[in-house]
Amino acid sequence: MTSEHPPLRDEIVPSPVVDSEIVFDGVVWDVRREAFDLEGERLVREVIDHPGAVAVLALDEQDRTLLIRQYRHPISSHEWEIPAGLLDVAGEDPLLAAQRELAEEADLVAEHWAVLVDYFSSPGGMNEALRIYLARDLSEVPAAERHEREGEEAHILHRRVPLDEVVDAVLAGDVHNSTLVIGVLAAQRMRDHGWTSLRPADSPWPQHPSNRNHA
Repeated sequence: MTSEHPPLRDEIVPSPVVDSEIVFDGVVWDVRREAFDLEGERLVREVIDHPGAVAVLALDEQDRTLLIRQYRHPISSHEWEIPAGLLDVAGEDPLLAAQRELAEEADLVAEHWAVLVDYFSSPGGMNEALRIYLARDLSEVPAAERHEREGEEAHILHRRVPLDEVVDAVLAGDVHNSTLVIGVLAAQRMRDHGWTSLRPADSPWPQHPSNRNHA
């Protein structure tokens, strides 16, 4: 006897929202209270309305990953990460945003780009969608053209670490940033299979909030 299962693919459905209001208007993101119908039941949830983000796993010719160390106040930690940034410019192409973040946070440009992996950071409470790009054939931004970093970014430290060593740190519980964890595990898997699963850098991204219908 066999049973049918839905395909192993997330499914975007028409919005079931029947009422929506902003209950907190923030500097970067808002909190929205929404009422929606699910299987005949009316539910109410607060949702963090997030613009989305991009990140870059930059891999050099020695198979080393460019990591940055940055202070993150909500967790009171100096955290190892990969370059990343918000998609807070309306209509901005995510690939261009990723290229900008790599230049601004790591002083690097890359010749070759591909989509590594997409994910939702915390879909139970926010609509943040993230895309991680793989960047290769790296070169440095000339000193005179480098971005002047401010705030937490002014204290960024850079380090190039072999990909396998970063994976070991993830599995040992030594690093915890979700984008770093997802990115390096995906990269190691793809590298070991000859990078055949990479998608073009301009691949569609229907999960991004700007591509979805809101009530």
